[in-house]
Amino acid sequence: MAQSIHKPATQRYALVTGGNKGIGFEICRQLASEGVTVLLTARSEKRGIEAQERLKEYGLSDNIVFHQLDVLEPSSVAAVVEFVQTKFGRLDILVNNAGVFGIKLEGDVSILQEVIERDASVLYEAAGGTSEEVEFKSSGTITQTFEDGEHCVRTNYYGPKRITEALIHLLQLSDSPRIVNVSSTMGNLKILSNEWAKGVLSDEESLTEDKVDEVVQEFLNSFKEGTLESKQWPTRLSSYKVSKAALNGYTRCVAKKYPSFFINSVCPGFARTDITCNLGPLSAEEAAESPVRLALLPDGGPSGLFFYRKEVFYY
Repeated sequence: MAQSIHKPATQRYALVTGGNKGIGFEICRQLASEGVTVLLTARSEKRGIEAQERLKEYGLSDNIVFHQLDVLEPSSVAAVVEFVQTKFGRLDILVNNAGVFGIKLEGDVSILQEVIERDASVLYEAAGGTSEEVEFKSSGTITQTFEDGEHCVRTNYYGPKRITEALIHLLQLSDSPRIVNVSSTMGNLKILSNEWAKGVLSDEESLTEDKVDEVVQEFLNSFKEGTLESKQWPTRLSSYKVSKAALNGYTRCVAKKYPSFFINSVCPGFARTDITCNLGPLSAEEAAESPVRLALLPDGGPSGLFFYRKEVFYY
């Protein structure tokens, strides 16, 4: 039997980062369709307003509010927190969706799909399956500079951390607070490869936010020094993988810190969006269903877990 979604008697308020396109846009649309008042945020004010206008086509104008937000800028975060407090008085749902790959693609973009499929085969094999080596056939190239990698980590890990910490006091005013961190199976520890980092992030009993920060900083130090390979960090999509592994670790820490909340991370699947160069088997609408499901789970649901779409996934 399908699990029913939570339908409280009072109006619910949600904030979605990176809500102007792709999966973020669909998360906003689907939450608003369930009667939730959604604060759609985007780094670009122009694109955010355009997204708000597009949602009017679905008859959702009464359920969508826009505010500019750059999760990397403390002043921008402070402004959106003040807006939520003034406009809504509390927050019920926070969806940390904004993210970047931190790479440059040149030539045939299908190289990105081949890299993702190779990592998926590693996870499948780690779970007890058998897989054949995925050969790279594309002539495209993926490059990553330290500057792009650092920006990726700041966006994917420190961004959700900053906005979560800033909004915690407003989430505590909710009778049923939810935090959903949009992550990726590419942050799975089987792919992380650095044994020290894997040991730190897999130790659920002693894991703390400071220890997650330490892993991230050690990675950035290695990246800056040019020692990723010698120190056994991932060499493909390095910053994306480490940032998502750190986000999963942070999710567990915050879930322990706030046991009355329901806090989970989720990989929505490989979807056709701008960030993936419109590759992948899923539509943005299909991918958004999983974060929305976690945002609307009934009381008594899981917390501190990582999901691949609708299934609990190992870290």
